[in-house]
Amino acid sequence: MFKKLRNRFLIVNLVSISIMMLVAFATIYTITYQNVQRETNMELYKVSDFYHSPYNSSKMPRGEGQGSGTGGSTGSGSGSDSLPSDAMGGDNGGPGGDPNSPPARSVSFMIKTDDQWKITETHSRFDMEDTFYTEALQKVDQNKVGDSERQTGQFALDGTDWAYVVDPSGDGHMIVFIDVTAQQGILTNLIYTFAVVGLIMLIVIYFLSRYFANRSIAPVREAFEKQKQFIGDASHELKTPLAIINTNADVLLANQEDTIANQAKWLHYIKSETERMTGLTNDLLYLTQMDDSRSTMIHAKFNMSDAVESIILPMEAVIFEKNISLDYNIEPNLTVHGSSEQIKQVILILLDNAVKYSGPKGAVNVTLQKQNNDVMLAVSNTGEGIAPEHLDRIFDRFYRTDSSRARKHGGHGLGLAIARSIVDQHKGELYARSVVGEGATFYVRLS
Repeated sequence: MFKKLRNRFLIVNLVSISIMMLVAFATIYTITYQNVQRETNMELYKVSDFYHSPYNSSKMPRGEGQGSGTGGSTGSGSGSDSLPSDAMGGDNGGPGGDPNSPPARSVSFMIKTDDQWKITETHSRFDMEDTFYTEALQKVDQNKVGDSERQTGQFALDGTDWAYVVDPSGDGHMIVFIDVTAQQGILTNLIYTFAVVGLIMLIVIYFLSRYFANRSIAPVREAFEKQKQFIGDASHELKTPLAIINTNADVLLANQEDTIANQAKWLHYIKSETERMTGLTNDLLYLTQMDDSRSTMIHAKFNMSDAVESIILPMEAVIFEKNISLDYNIEPNLTVHGSSEQIKQVILILLDNAVKYSGPKGAVNVTLQKQNNDVMLAVSNTGEGIAPEHLDRIFDRFYRTDSSRARKHGGHGLGLAIARSIVDQHKGELYARSVVGEGATFYVRLS
C-alpha cells in the first residue's frame, strides 16, 4: 500500500514538474525565437534599404551586374569597391570601412527580377555561380508576394540558412538575402540545451522526490502501524474482561434456582470487569478528546506548587498503608501556564505508577523546583527500574514492559500515554531516566 502511495507521489510530482519545465522552456524558446526573428528582420530591412538608396546606386559602376534579360545568364557584381561584404567589413563609416557597405554583419546578396520573376540583376561581394542565384530565387515563396508589401521568409540551401525580404520594385522585385546560419544555430543549440538540462533535472528530481517521498510516507506508515497496534491492543484489553463476564454469566445461568446471595461472588466478578472496561473506554475517549481539543483548550496561569501538594497529601495515607516511604520537596509559589486539572492528572498518574512499581518497602520521592525559566517536576521510586530499550516506548498506548506484572498491578497501559498527551498539549516535556535494579525517575518540564 505504501509503495503504491509513494509511486503515485513520484508520478504526480514528476508529471507536474515536467509540465512546468516544458512551459518554462517553451516560453524561453518563444521569446528567444521572437527576438532572433525581430533582429533578423531589422537587419534585412536595413540591407534592403541600403540597396534602395540612391547613394548606393550612384556608386555602382555602370552596367555592373546587368543581366541579358533572358533570365538564364546574369552578371555578377564582383567589384570589391561597389558592395563591400558584411562579413568581411566593419561598421559603415568606421576606420577603413567602405561607405557603400550594407549596414549588416552577415553575408548578404541581392537579386533583382522582372514581373515574371526572371533575374535581371545581381549584386554580391563574392563571386557566386549563376546557378546559386537561380536556386536561391526558386526557394522564395513567390505565391505569397504581394504588390506593395514586403514579404519575408527563410530557407536552407547547401547547408546554409538564409533569410530574405522581397520588395516590390517598379515593374519587378528586389530580393535581399542574408546568411542567418549563426542565428538558427543558436535556436538549435537552445533546443538541445533544454533537452539535456531537462533530462538531467528530471533524473535529479526523481531521486530527490523519491527521497522526500520516503520521508513523507514514514510518519504515515508509523501512524498506520500504531493504529493497527492500537486496535489489536484495545481488542486484547477488551477481550479478557468480556471473556470473564461471559464465563460468570454462564455460571449464573447454570444455577438459576440459586439465590442472589449465593451467587454474589460471580456478580462481583462481572461488576469488577465491567468497571475495568469502563475505565478503559473512558481513557480511550479522553485520549481522543485530547487530540481533538488541542487548539480549543483554554489555559491560564496557576500555582504548580499547590497543585502538586493537593495530589500528594491525600495519597500519603494510601502510600503509608503499602509500607512505602514518601519524601517530597516542593518549592513554594511556582507558577506555570496551562490547565491545572490536567496537570494534576499528570501528577496523579506519575505518583500512582511510582507507588505501584516501587517494590516492597520501597521509597518514592517527589521534587518540584525552578530550573532556569522552567518548572521541573521529578517523581522517582526504587525498584526494578526500566530497561533502556523500553524507555522510549513506555509512553505508547497499551505498551507494557512486562504484561504479566502489569496485569498484577492493574491498569491497561494508557496512563503514561495520557500524561504524555497532556504535557505535549502544554508544550512541555515528559521523559524518563532509569537504572535497572535501582529505580526510575520521571521528569516533567513546564514553562
